[in-house]
Amino acid sequence: MTIPRQLAPAEQRFESTAQVDRVWYAAFGSNLHLARLGYYLTGGRPPGARHACPGCRDPRGPERTVPVMLPGQLYFALESPTWTGGLAFYDPGCAGETAARAYLLTAGQFSDIAAQEMRREPGTDLDLGEALATGRAELGPGRYETLICAGTLDGLPVLTFTAPWGRDDVAWNPPAAAYLWQLASGLAEAHAWSPGRIAAYLTSRPGAAGHWSAEAVAELLTTFEPDADPV
Repeated sequence: MTIPRQLAPAEQRFESTAQVDRVWYAAFGSNLHLARLGYYLTGGRPPGARHACPGCRDPRGPERTVPVMLPGQLYFALESPTWTGGLAFYDPGCAGETAARAYLLTAGQFSDIAAQEMRREPGTDLDLGEALATGRAELGPGRYETLICAGTLDGLPVLTFTAPWGRDDVAWNPPAAAYLWQLASGLAEAHAWSPGRIAAYLTSRPGAAGHWSAEAVAELLTTFEPDADPV
């Protein structure tokens, strides 16, 4: 097991985006898996996904990557147009912690990744000012159009994106196998958790709980074929 880095309190804010040319992107969903994030950076269709990613203006890999724990809870809801099944969302207002992987990126790379998650065309820098100044910014009503600044790491902001609603404001939906495999593999890579711990964590999250067993999730790590075409 790898010891996750601790975030500094979110009270440290940034008065302008000019202060920030690099940010930590905290991935809690399929982008926990480094290879999956690579498709957002360079473009292409991830194995098991229905749609291709256009990629970033700057396709370079992350400068650094570290495991982190975000305050709040992971849950699964809605229907993924890429994987089918429920999507991972993060509610920072809930008790508990969410396992994430922080990637050190340029602000432009983060903007392009966020745009792709928002179903927008990448290529324009997002306005990060409100999120950096207040900790939260709703850039639209969509599923990943709300930016969250969860704290700082090494003096740089830790940003992620999620839905504008809370965990209990939407119907939960279990994730598909291909999507859950991305999360499970990413947790193994980033946090070096055992299959048992990964399974216990994912199957306790709202949406997956009661639909996925710990045994089935642990089996995904050894038997799932990520190169299979999506169904």
